[in-house]
Amino acid sequence: MRVWPWLLALAFTLWVLLPIYLIALSAFSPREAVYAWPKAFLPGSLSLETLRFFFGVEGVWRATATSLVVAGLTVAFSLLLGAPAGYALARFPFPGRDAFRVLLILTRAFPIVVLALPLAVLFLRVGLYDTPLGVALVHTALTLPFAVLVSASLFLSIPKELEEAAWTLGCTRTQAFVKVVLPLALPGLAATAIFAFITSWNEVFAASVLTLQNKTLTAYLLTLLDESPLPFKFAGGFFLVVPALVFLFLVRRYLFTLWGISHR
Repeated sequence: MRVWPWLLALAFTLWVLLPIYLIALSAFSPREAVYAWPKAFLPGSLSLETLRFFFGVEGVWRATATSLVVAGLTVAFSLLLGAPAGYALARFPFPGRDAFRVLLILTRAFPIVVLALPLAVLFLRVGLYDTPLGVALVHTALTLPFAVLVSASLFLSIPKELEEAAWTLGCTRTQAFVKVVLPLALPGLAATAIFAFITSWNEVFAASVLTLQNKTLTAYLLTLLDESPLPFKFAGGFFLVVPALVFLFLVRRYLFTLWGISHR
């Protein structure tokens, strides 16, 4: 039995988990332990002092609420637009369908830095600048390709014969979709929703450029990084990384459906 693949996997795991562990350790340590050097690798005493200090800073709760609103809108838009588009790709053959899939992926080739500044000018003209809706629209553009491709692969994996059987039993196309197809696709759509939420939650550049007063949490923390004390930075980093960890555990079994690969 070869040992090196296991050693490589262990090294990669430590590479990913070690920074998260150190951030969490500092977030749950007293302030004097955060400033101590050299830092202890094992927790000497746990405390909520650092997190209380973080949440006590003015503007954190408002920015958190804005992030939740923006992420919620992003999830809703991604599912409402991505699921029907994915269903059309899976069920209706049309010329250029494969090219359309490639074009969806190519939309991610445009850096958000290039798009954010023109969008800021446009949003100023139409009244969407410094609003959660404007930021949510940009985040939806980032998540929509993933939502469409995942939805298409999900609907491809569901036999069309199930819908046809529902039609013969008196269901309309819409009723067959709601009663037969949608329940089978819900786990994958849930993975899409979580991906959209985490992408919106962690995005910082567009949220910083497109907002002034109604900043998301990531944009708000970015403006405070230079002048914030060290405990605030560790607590903010921990608070931001938790949703990403939850996402990884919830959707790891569903990501295999991206290209129609079954996973059991």
